[in-house]
Amino acid sequence: MDNVDVVSTHPFAADAVADLLERLDQPDRLWPLFLDQATRRLPCDACAVLRLDGDRLIPMATRGLSPDTLGRRFRLDDHPRLRAILESAEALTRFPADCPLPDPYDGLIPDGRDRLHVHDCVGAPLRRVGGGPAWGVMTFDALHPGQLDGFAPTMIALARLATALAEAAQRRAAPTAPIRGGEERFDERPDPALELVGDSPVMAALLRDIDAVADSDLVVLVLGETGVGKELVARRLHARSRRAQGPLVHVNCAALPDTLVESELFGHVRGAFSGAVADRRGKFELADGGTLFLDEVGELPLAVQAKMLRALQNGEIQRVGSDRHLTVNVRVIAATNRDLTREVAEGRFRADVYHRLSVYPLRVPPLRQRGHEALRLAGLFLERNRARLGLRNIRLSADAERRLLSYPWPGNVRELEHAIGRGAIRARVARAADGGVLTLTAADLGLTDAEETAPPPTTTPSPAASPPDDLPLRDAVEDLQRRMIRDHLARHDGNWAKAARSLGLDRSNLFRLAGRLGLRTE
Repeated sequence: MDNVDVVSTHPFAADAVADLLERLDQPDRLWPLFLDQATRRLPCDACAVLRLDGDRLIPMATRGLSPDTLGRRFRLDDHPRLRAILESAEALTRFPADCPLPDPYDGLIPDGRDRLHVHDCVGAPLRRVGGGPAWGVMTFDALHPGQLDGFAPTMIALARLATALAEAAQRRAAPTAPIRGGEERFDERPDPALELVGDSPVMAALLRDIDAVADSDLVVLVLGETGVGKELVARRLHARSRRAQGPLVHVNCAALPDTLVESELFGHVRGAFSGAVADRRGKFELADGGTLFLDEVGELPLAVQAKMLRALQNGEIQRVGSDRHLTVNVRVIAATNRDLTREVAEGRFRADVYHRLSVYPLRVPPLRQRGHEALRLAGLFLERNRARLGLRNIRLSADAERRLLSYPWPGNVRELEHAIGRGAIRARVARAADGGVLTLTAADLGLTDAEETAPPPTTTPSPAASPPDDLPLRDAVEDLQRRMIRDHLARHDGNWAKAARSLGLDRSNLFRLAGRLGLRTE
């Protein structure tokens, strides 16, 4: 058993410490249990342990705070109290009840919904044993001034115990590695706001699968509904691979015109076609030494799929108009929201390409299967909108939390992000923030289930649904085709690829049909 070297005056009994030591390899259980024990020994309304990741603090566990707090990312430049705690040379930093600096937890203590502001705030920097920069902070907050008076020794001891537990957990996981934090990055990503957030069983299983396959060169096929975060999976796979220092090239296959898709992927030589005035490298060449992410791979035309076989199998490509083969060292990650096995069965996707892409399939679960993670993800977007709107804080009302948990999320995480963004704008316009804290209600979010707004079913078509009786058969069929194409395009906001999929057609075939019917395709 790991030895936790802390002062003998720490407030935990031996059996409580033993319980914590048993969970050193389970951080999702260790830190909540630690805070459960801590809050039994302190008269605080809320406490939290946060880990430093670059220029922001990420909650590892919280107690007494709203569920969305776990999803928030506290940038030090936006939260001067947290920066002061982190950079303090003292064991504790205490802020006066009338301190003008905004508290990051204002409005986030559910038991105090009628009291928005924290009035007793204490924080402790978490430093490695032996000194050095802080790897995180522990915060203690209360709604009433002076509530934490006389508990400084307990708070200092808890902070020391937190560091000792973190170091013991790190030794067990990787004996030579220091605690993550400070100057080290937990995950390299081009945008710190982009990350996979979640601790539900289905997400934990996905993250384990990602980390298991990341350091290999296996082709990965990421499956899942629209908006679940397939691109974030690809970024994590790349960031945790041996190719992390190489390029990550993103290709949206659905946005590539059929006439240019081959050139975009494989490049072309000068004079290969009209407008090819110079040699041009394709995406496979640009990704040499790194990762190529083929998003919406199910939208690739069949002709191009055939030319991908050699590239997928042995890294050989051929520029359009060239007789020379090039070899590239590329790891391919593909993503789609289509059922490729069905597409193969119906002849819209090549079976040989499918089998080369699905060497290691990863399915990203939809948000409706992830339990309470909608609230945790909401915290990420609430904090982002708080900074954008320049508010002291943004929080969810109780009815807004219930709505987020009951809504089926057909658009998944992307829809949640948009709901929080528009809700913040609506609330800001509708009413003033109370002491700088803006509360979003269920009405602000504007979430309505499809069945609540759908028209009542009808057993007979409306007059407009059928062509005139006196039309010749061929004209009637073409009229029906025009109306169906327009209807499906309207449903999918003008996206031809999605309209083709819903109609059961290949995108290029739909373009040809639309042209023959006189519909504009540009």
